[in-house]
Order: sequence, then structure tokens, then C-alpha cells
Amino acid sequence: MYPEAFSYHAPSTVEEALALLERHGDDAKLLAGGHSLLPAMKLRLSGPTHIIDMKHLRGSLDYIRDEGDDVAIGALTTHRSLERSELLRGKLPVLAETAGCIGDMQVRNLGTLGGSVAHADPAGDLPAAVLALDAVLVAQGSGGTRTIAAGEFFHGFFETALEAGEILIELRIPTLAAGSGSSYQKFFHPASGYAVCGAAAVITPDASGNVASCRVALTGVSEGAYRATAVEEALVGKPFSEELAAAAAEHAADGIEPLEDYFADATYRGHLAKTFVKRALLTAWERSG
Repeated sequence: MYPEAFSYHAPSTVEEALALLERHGDDAKLLAGGHSLLPAMKLRLSGPTHIIDMKHLRGSLDYIRDEGDDVAIGALTTHRSLERSELLRGKLPVLAETAGCIGDMQVRNLGTLGGSVAHADPAGDLPAAVLALDAVLVAQGSGGTRTIAAGEFFHGFFETALEAGEILIELRIPTLAAGSGSSYQKFFHPASGYAVCGAAAVITPDASGNVASCRVALTGVSEGAYRATAVEEALVGKPFSEELAAAAAEHAADGIEPLEDYFADATYRGHLAKTFVKRALLTAWERSG
């Protein structure tokens, strides 16, 4: 099926893109990688009358920079760039690992970090890593820029804290503490490659072998990516062991109503959440120290 007719715009600056968004309002959609928007348009699930193509902004929004305590990443940085970045492999390896789990080579070559995060697909991979890494997201609107903590960004089914007329331009991610380990573990949907369940974990041990800090986030399980705070609370301050990881993972879906579809019912998704959180915890701990 062909999409409905639309007008095409290709701004060369963020300011031009913002002006187009302000002019056309709800009738406009931003195009980054296009892997979500274009299929939706072809299926007539989305029918914007104005498409704002971000391709000419890659020169200013495609970067990975070491800024000391943080790593700054432009919103139009591709999944492939994340996957191959030596800087990320050294300082934020779980982000590179997660990017490498997305789709196939063609998808990773075109899909973007900002597009994936702003789209907030409940089965998208990167939101889990962004939450586990405690990222800060930078949005720009006509009134300037503002920052949004990752924990406040994802609001549910394709919903985020971005306001009308705003564009996500950058993510700032704190460098992991020395000795930290991290992991992203994913149960792939066999047809789409999306996450039926994905679990990201970041663990920092103390000198005694106890868990000094821990962040765990899941995707694919609920209407949006979320932090599994009950898992984290069950781990912090205790000596790590496989038994502790298994017990903590039992809380992976606490307070969550797991999604249910033809492939996986709620009970199965809840089971996957526990299983893959345990795997992520064990792998992250093995990589720590």
C-alpha cells in the first residue's frame, strides 16, 4: 500500500526544522532513519501531510564525544556508529552492545539513537540501555533547550516527555564508575527482531564484593521501557552471588502489567523478564572488577 500524499521538507539546521514543526503542528512528522515512520505510513496507520527529513542535520547531530565525566551523543548518530565506537566500548559498553542487537545491518546503518528513543517503541532496545545508564536527554524547542532525565522521559506506549514542537538533539550519559560491569540480554522476536524481552544491567561492586550500586531496565515487557527498582533494591549493599541474582530477578515485573499478544502472553513475558534480568545481572557482574 502506498502512503497518503505529503509535502517533503529537508531543513539544513535545527532551527529550520523547528520552524517547520511550529508552522505545521500535528500535521508534521520528523524523519530520521525512517524504519518506524515509513512502514506506518504505508500501512495508513500514520498519515502526516508534511515530512521533515533530518538527513541534512547529520553534520551537526551525528557525533560521539568524550566530555570527561559524560559522553555526549548526537541524536542522529546511527546504531552502527554506536556499535562500532571504540569510545563507547571502553566507557559505555552496554550501549554499544545494545545497538549491535538492533535489527540487521541495513537497519543499523540508517536507524538513529534519537529516532529510536523519541519513538519509544515498547519493544525497542535502546530505551532500556538509556535508562540503565541514567542518561540525560537534551530537547530543543523554539524557546531554547531543556534537559530531561531518562527516568522521566518514557511515559508509556509510544509516549515520551517531549513536548509539541520539540526535537531531541542529544543524549548525555555519565561515564561508568571504575570497576563497573554491564550487559544487555535480549529475547529476539523471530520474525521482527524486536525485543520480546530485553534487560540491561549496570553493576558497580565495592572493595568487599558487595553491590555498591545497580541499575536494571527492561524493554518489551510493558507499554514502555522501565527501571526495575525492586530488583535494584534487592541487590544493593549485599554480597553478590548467583542465588542473590536469581532472588532479585524475581522482582523484575513487580508492579508491571506485562504485555500480551499472539506470540507471548502475560505470564510468559513475566517469566522472560525474570530470566533475562538474571542473565544480565550475572553477565554484568562477571564483567565487573
